[in-house]
Amino acid sequence: MIFEHEIPKGSRLYFGRVAKLKRTIENKICEILESNSFEEILTPNFSYSQHQAIANNRKLIKFSDQDNEQVALRADSTLDVVRIITKRLGRTTTHKKWFYVQPIFTYPSNEEYQIGAEWIDHDNIADIMNLTANILKELQINPVLQISNIKIPRLVANELNIDIELFKNGEIAKLFALECDWLNQLIKVKSLEDLKNCFDLVPANIKEQLENLYAKAKEVDYENIVIAPLYYGSLKYYDDVYYRVIEGNYTLCKGGMYTSEDISSQGFAIYTDSLLKILED
Repeated sequence: MIFEHEIPKGSRLYFGRVAKLKRTIENKICEILESNSFEEILTPNFSYSQHQAIANNRKLIKFSDQDNEQVALRADSTLDVVRIITKRLGRTTTHKKWFYVQPIFTYPSNEEYQIGAEWIDHDNIADIMNLTANILKELQINPVLQISNIKIPRLVANELNIDIELFKNGEIAKLFALECDWLNQLIKVKSLEDLKNCFDLVPANIKEQLENLYAKAKEVDYENIVIAPLYYGSLKYYDDVYYRVIEGNYTLCKGGMYTSEDISSQGFAIYTDSLLKILED
């Protein structure tokens, strides 16, 4: 039996101290973004589902509009922001830096609040990583900033003729079992120095991407950095250097480079609920 006061599993309720903390966090991060020339955008909760199909593997909450076209609750903000700015608002604004504070929704009844930023037509990922680092410093927390390059595991899989699923699933034992010396060294990389020591060990095409990862990570002004060249994340649209911020079992933020509407861009999403749990502690 469902009672009137119950809320669906996966939905969010904030009250009292937590609601105030959420508002304080959002306001502080918005002020930082505005001081860095980002302008705010709020995208519709509803989106035609084909626009979200390439965004992620999550199940959409779908229904039909008056013309029987399939509509979904917004399951991702990144590609929606870029699509709306370039396709819908392109004639009314030339601004490239945008931020949002809004939830995403996934099947069956999950909602997740995010604070995100998108820098359209910009190709230096170090700039957005430094912005993320500045936010963490302002919040007075020091979680791990893990920096990766999604091209590296793809190139390694192709070079060794192995399934990319080994990297997606983090099957380290199976990778060690290949008994490839340069791959074993890559698996052990944690620091910039470790990464640099692999330059002359790997094939030339992989070396190029290691150097790219090294150069961008070296530009980031943050103490708690971990380099993970073989990490393969879940978001489908990041296509170059990307990163995540983690504290214990919580992922606080994900960001990186991507191409949308044939434009190279970059951005990040901070997961408000995970951040709340860290700051409450």
